[in-house]
Amino acid sequence: MKNILTATAFFTSVTLFAQTTAKDFTISGTAKNLQPNDKVYLEIAGTQPLVRIDSSKVGPDKRFTFKRKELDEGTVYQLNLANAQRVIVLIEGGETIEVAADGTEKGAAKVSGSKNNDYYQQLIGMYKEMNEKSQKWQEEYAQAEQKKDSKKIAKIQQDFEAASQGFTGKVKSMIPEMGTSLAALFATNFLNPEVDFATIDALAKRFEVERPTMKQAQVFVGNAKRMRGIQIGDAAPEITLNSTQDKPVSLSSLKGKIVLIDFWASWCGPCRQENPNVVRVYNRFKDKGFEIFSVSLDRDKAAWLKAIEKDGLIWPSHVSDLKYWQSIAAQTYGVNAIPATFLLDKDGKVIDKNLRGAALEKKLEELLKVNN
Repeated sequence: MKNILTATAFFTSVTLFAQTTAKDFTISGTAKNLQPNDKVYLEIAGTQPLVRIDSSKVGPDKRFTFKRKELDEGTVYQLNLANAQRVIVLIEGGETIEVAADGTEKGAAKVSGSKNNDYYQQLIGMYKEMNEKSQKWQEEYAQAEQKKDSKKIAKIQQDFEAASQGFTGKVKSMIPEMGTSLAALFATNFLNPEVDFATIDALAKRFEVERPTMKQAQVFVGNAKRMRGIQIGDAAPEITLNSTQDKPVSLSSLKGKIVLIDFWASWCGPCRQENPNVVRVYNRFKDKGFEIFSVSLDRDKAAWLKAIEKDGLIWPSHVSDLKYWQSIAAQTYGVNAIPATFLLDKDGKVIDKNLRGAALEKKLEELLKVNN
């Protein structure tokens, strides 16, 4: 039986970003097992290495307080109570949060003062309940396997699947009422992208319209776009990025030709290994109505230019925003590994994907009616 939710849920893409709008927030609280002058730290949850941004001493009344500005419209903070207990707090700005904690490793904690944190604690409570059931079923499953009790195994599997679907269904039903909040983003950690992508995609589209500058949402929307991807038969979305001469070049400028969109990077070994094949194909078909539109996922412009020269990539359409995996084009096309290619017909429709070497050459022979 497969395990479910065996790790604590967390944001997988927590990142520090440049300043946007700043809103004041306050986090105050008590931890009954801490002593005056003990330190409480405010940290960014999920960062590696851990980012610690502030500290506060516990007062004679056993209270601590943080007053700060939220710069990114939504951050998952972690209160580190003298290294004895850690409490997650979701902040979007404008909140006055009250924390009541035990200050012990396995102690309880109550966070109040915002719907984000109410939802978070509800989700974590549901998760813990499901995880406890899952662990119990796994123990029973192991015992049933030893006894070769097929009826018991089938019953456990049935109960597990029903509970798992119930848990996911409850999370999905909560997401619309959470709106475009940090809690809604957190809730998606409990969904399976392969099964629940429609829910994830709908939320991403809503964030893109309603909260386009929220930094956590930008990461989430980008990941959703990658999952969505571009399929054969789709019209290829426009790409307009700067060339090696820092001038904007658009994919649509090549309409009327058979075009290979080639996502690559100077640091990508498999891309560099494939480049001789790409060059050979280009030289053979460039006068037959074929062009290449190369999109680099580089960060270093000098390395990008050097690789173009060294590998002899002589076609003119080389573009990049030098944003690595955060490239807007890579997100739009669902690129999560390179090299990645999309072959377009003369009308800009995707007719094939990830053709390389002999397979690409054969396809171009068919399309351009070129004999061997």
